[in-house]
Amino acid sequence: MIAAARVIFDGLNLVEKQFITIAEVQKSAIVHVELDAPLRSSNKGLRVAVEKNWPGTAVQRCTVHKLRNLERHAPRHALEEVKSDYHRIVYAESLEQAKKAYRDFISKWKKLAPKVVVSLEEAGDELLTFYRFPKSQWKSLRTTNSIERLNGEFRRRVKTQSSLPDARAAERLLFGLIISGQIQIRRIDGWRDLKQVSPLKAA
Repeated sequence: MIAAARVIFDGLNLVEKQFITIAEVQKSAIVHVELDAPLRSSNKGLRVAVEKNWPGTAVQRCTVHKLRNLERHAPRHALEEVKSDYHRIVYAESLEQAKKAYRDFISKWKKLAPKVVVSLEEAGDELLTFYRFPKSQWKSLRTTNSIERLNGEFRRRVKTQSSLPDARAAERLLFGLIISGQIQIRRIDGWRDLKQVSPLKAA
């Protein structure tokens, strides 16, 4: 199972309580974490919330969102080259190759585009977590596409409603849409290998 957590900031303060409420919905073998603000010391609450709700769970940063961040910092003339070097990291054949590509990226761009390197290093090893899982699952784990597709379809179905009374009402509505077939959930790639995944081993 894959879960996603989005952190909401009020100025510089983390709304941790809201995150924990979302996190309590389900346990997961891997958690996708996307930040709505640059990583600061205030994000310590995010780590606390993840560890409290999914102790020992592996955290994966979305590789597509990170690429968009890099592109915003990259010089226009170097955009395609930065993208190509980044793809060597996230589409490597192994974790070892990915780590080498990561080091090469930093060495190459730290003087040419320092902000790009800072953005890459912000994600750290959490950009490469998916390599610790069966290769058949990498495509699904490296991005939040499967999660965002479900969220987008749910929003489309409920956009005529101004609000829902509570989280349980939202859960019942989502379950009803899924069980009735109005929302389709695609199996993640490599689902047959889920039994091989141990959250603590992969973390």
